[in-house]
Formats: sequence, C-alpha cells, structure tokens
Amino acid sequence: MKPNKSNLSTLKQICQLIPPHIVNKLAKKHGIKTRKFSSWSHVVSLLYTQLSHALSLNDVCDGLHYHSSALFQIRGATAPKRNTFSNANRTRDAAMAEDLFWEVLNSLQSQLPSFGLDKQNSNFPKRFKRAVYAVDSTTIQLVAHCLNWAKHRRRKAAAKCHMQLNLQTFLPSYAIVKEANTHDSQKPRRCVLLLKTVKSLCSIKLMSISNTFIILISGESIG
Repeated sequence: MKPNKSNLSTLKQICQLIPPHIVNKLAKKHGIKTRKFSSWSHVVSLLYTQLSHALSLNDVCDGLHYHSSALFQIRGATAPKRNTFSNANRTRDAAMAEDLFWEVLNSLQSQLPSFGLDKQNSNFPKRFKRAVYAVDSTTIQLVAHCLNWAKHRRRKAAAKCHMQLNLQTFLPSYAIVKEANTHDSQKPRRCVLLLKTVKSLCSIKLMSISNTFIILISGESIG
C-alpha cells in the first residue's frame, strides 16, 4: 500500500465532520460513564473498525496502537486495550450511536442543504415532485454463541436490518435492526408510515392506509 501523501487521513477527515463537543453531550444524555476510555475515543475506534474492515478486537486495538500518534491528533483520541474496548461495546448504550448519526446528518444538512444530492446522476426521474424512498432489508451474519437474541437458525445467528433509503441522496432516513427471523412484511410498516412520500414497496394495503403513492416493481427488475 502506498503511503498517504496528505496529512489528513480518511479517518481524520470523517471525524472532522462531527461537530465538536456533540459526543460528550450525547454521552451525558445517555448516562455513559467513562474513565480512561472516553466516549470520543470509542466513536473514533468504531469508525476505524468500519473503515479498516477489522475482523477481531486484536485487529482494531493493534492497528490503533500502531498509529497512536496520528490517532491522538484526532481531537485527543486514544487507542483502547482489548478488554476495555470489549467492555465498552458490551455495556455502553447503543442508542448514543443512533443519536450521533442523526445529529451529524442534521448538522451537515443545515450547513449545506444540498448535502448528499448527486447532481451528476442523470438517471434519476425528474418528474417526481416528492421525495422517492425505497424500503428493503438485508441479513447480517453474527456469531451465535455471543448474541443469543439474534435467532436465525439452530447453529447460526443473524440480524435483519430494515432500511428506508432516500433515492435522491442515497442516505438512510430510518433503520430498524431486529432478529433475522422477522418477516419483511412486519417491520417496514414503521418505516413507511413515517413520511407521506413516494415509496417503492409491494404492499398495496399498507400504502392505502398511509396515503402513500405506490410504485410497483416486478420480481424480474428486482432480481
């Protein structure tokens, strides 16, 4: 891999999009108590985990410790030890991460109303006067003996993520993560009823209840 010529790594550029002090504010809101491993360091570590496609706690912690000096330049973030990182993931309220996403998204959209809009995408239909959303789900494989709630099969565990996606910005407007054995026709109801917009979902009864415009997609075009 070629060395990065810029002083701003991808991780640092993403972290700079997060408004200062918002993580500490949300940590107090959700009652997260920290000692050596701050909430900000936890957020940066989780972002690094996603960007580096790390497969284990050792991958995350070793990688962060190896780049500890560059990590500290990201608003004083520090690398965690394996047990500390594991305990934080297990005990800290995950609702803080959800609130952080919406806070950052609202902040970016308020600063730049066109945030997320792809002006180069000429394939998007121009005749729609309302926002167009798609509701779909995907199965996320998990470790069975670590997550008992994620029931999928006898020896397998998985979670299902139901997502409502804005097709103009390709940004999620809602996500529901539940057990993988939940049928697709059950959870999208909450996604669909949030906004009276144009959505792509083959559920005529649900659309008539929510006063939503319908776009039916055939199985051939989906596959």
